[in-house]
Amino acid sequence: MAIKVIVTCEHAGNFVPAEYAGLFSGHKKLLNTHQGYDIGGRELFNCIAGEVADYRFSCGVSRLLIDMNRSLLNHSLFSSLTKNLSEKQKERLRQKYYFPYRQRITALIERLIAEHNTVIMLAVHTFTPVLHGKRRGADIGLLYDPRRKEEKRLCRSIRQNLRVLLPELKIRFNYPYRGSSDGLAAYLRKRFPAAGYCGIELEVNQKFSISDKRQWQCMRKSIARSLRITLPKLDI
Repeated sequence: MAIKVIVTCEHAGNFVPAEYAGLFSGHKKLLNTHQGYDIGGRELFNCIAGEVADYRFSCGVSRLLIDMNRSLLNHSLFSSLTKNLSEKQKERLRQKYYFPYRQRITALIERLIAEHNTVIMLAVHTFTPVLHGKRRGADIGLLYDPRRKEEKRLCRSIRQNLRVLLPELKIRFNYPYRGSSDGLAAYLRKRFPAAGYCGIELEVNQKFSISDKRQWQCMRKSIARSLRITLPKLDI
């Protein structure tokens, strides 16, 4: 059984289409914060995808418009700037951006599994160093569903190789979020069995991308290399 790797980045950019620019009048600075997109996420995604991806998907539309990593019923699907749009306007956003992105990934996984492949989906994200006045206690987070043994084993292997290349960093499981929390990887677990699908989320602290650009470049390469070392050795 072959392994196919899909790398995604749901918050790769803070682009706002012209037709919605008026919603962000007076909020341009917000777009450039962690609320607008995953700072450093696109660079990390490109580096990792270049090393390990058989397929790649990223979304450059700001999460403040509509969040690709939230389920339809999640109150964070629409931000404070878009939650008061009419239902017709919200449906237009869902049809134009949300559904096409998620449906392309879902359809691909369905096809790959039908062709007797095992799919590993790695969702690349970054997180703000401080949230609500509290400093986050990790450099890298690996998120998975504890009920899925292969996801747990995969994260252990990734952490082991990360520690070889980046021994000074603090790497935690299911932090700063739980792997079972609402997100694209969790949604896809409901669609596909553990035998055919592993969904992992990689979370990297944004302090690296906003402080030392050279260090951030080296760190991205080390993370990508550790994943390249890990994935070919898997026997799922």
